[in-house]
Amino acid sequence: MNFQSLASSPRLLIEADLTPIQGTRFQPTGFPDLGPAAYNLADGTTMVLVESAQSVANRLEFVCFDEATNDWSLPLRGLPFVRVLDNQGKPLTNSVMESHRINSPYILEGKNKTFFDILKSELGVLEKGRVDNHLLAKTLFKYDVNALLHGVFLAKKELAGGRLRLPRALSGFVEARNASIAASGGVKFDQVDPSGETAKGFGHVPFHRDEYTAEQVTAFFNLDLAQLRGYGLGSAAENLLIALAMYKIQAFLDRGLRFRTACDLEVKGTLRVKRPAEFELPSLGELEAHLPSLISAAQPLFASPSVTDVVYEAAK
Repeated sequence: MNFQSLASSPRLLIEADLTPIQGTRFQPTGFPDLGPAAYNLADGTTMVLVESAQSVANRLEFVCFDEATNDWSLPLRGLPFVRVLDNQGKPLTNSVMESHRINSPYILEGKNKTFFDILKSELGVLEKGRVDNHLLAKTLFKYDVNALLHGVFLAKKELAGGRLRLPRALSGFVEARNASIAASGGVKFDQVDPSGETAKGFGHVPFHRDEYTAEQVTAFFNLDLAQLRGYGLGSAAENLLIALAMYKIQAFLDRGLRFRTACDLEVKGTLRVKRPAEFELPSLGELEAHLPSLISAAQPLFASPSVTDVVYEAAK
């Protein structure tokens, strides 16, 4: 797999048009006290945010992990991550699925401080002075390669005073253009006691809901190649991170587009690489075939074993 055409580009920008898998309506993401994020462009075009950058980041991770085996999906086996076990040795969570990744309280806040002390030892030289992002990236690549793509904030004063953070290198969002509300509703039907106390779940409970239609729904992805190169990890690590990012995008578009019960989408047409225009995005099959060799090439930079087990027991 040749990434030479990306060597001089600061960004890899990708777009994909989406459409409801059935019908014409979709349910956008909602926010507390706000509801759907609807807005107008300067020319009056109505827009709605279908899926936020935070949610897409989580979904890009979910399609990479096999919860049945508590491990990466098959093409990604061998990548480092932190696995959290309870005090009975049963899987509890892991750094791939946790929203704060390696900064998860289940990894750093339990009674067992073994892994916390490892991080403190390896990053201890960053206590004073400017943070060395090369060392931070090297350490994260060793234990939790996923964090280099999705960002991390080690918000612990014992770790360089809580200054250790990296922004997202891979981000994505979905928005709809010329969006219109498709109002609908229903009723929770109680055939036994229609006039019962609704606060306790009895009686008829009518409700309304707003779905949307749109002229165009588009998924946008941005991979910051300059940021990845800036870590100075070498070509084996950089090629792996780029391929992993592209795998996440292709897997997400292939099997991760059911955002909600009333928002099940699929790709319409072909993907567009907007920058650099000459780059041709590898297919999901090509990435699955090449990732094992890329993982093998970067293995000397991983922890040994590549899966770091942490036992979590709540601290009193």
